[in-house]
Amino acid sequence: MSTASTAGSPTTAAPISAAGSSLAAARKFKAFATTFSISGPVVYCLTVYMNWPVFTFWPANDHFDWGMVTKGQGPNMLWYGWTLTAILISAGLGIIAMLLPERVIRKIPLALVWIFPILAIPFVVYSLMFWWRLAFKQ
Repeated sequence: MSTASTAGSPTTAAPISAAGSSLAAARKFKAFATTFSISGPVVYCLTVYMNWPVFTFWPANDHFDWGMVTKGQGPNMLWYGWTLTAILISAGLGIIAMLLPERVIRKIPLALVWIFPILAIPFVVYSLMFWWRLAFKQ
């Protein structure tokens, strides 16, 4: 009987330590996801406004250029570059948030996760207005 109770002890101790590490990982992921979700729309709007693409794509000849390039063959596509810039910056902010103490992370209001994307919609609609006018003229 003593063998059975000894064998049972280590197996009950292992899940507790594993649960503790997964709980810490869950808190870090929550900090990352919250910060990424809050900063994503803000960074995207800033990236579009300042015109900071990581790369410029030329679909006519399937060519990529690093950064903002205005001279090329045919029209360029900046949306891919803007999106990648926003993803990289937001992921960096999320990684920084993972390093913060939990007492600081708890102070981040979760309502900002849905408020900031809603506030970004008017800017995105306004930024596309040129293309709507162009389409209505034709």
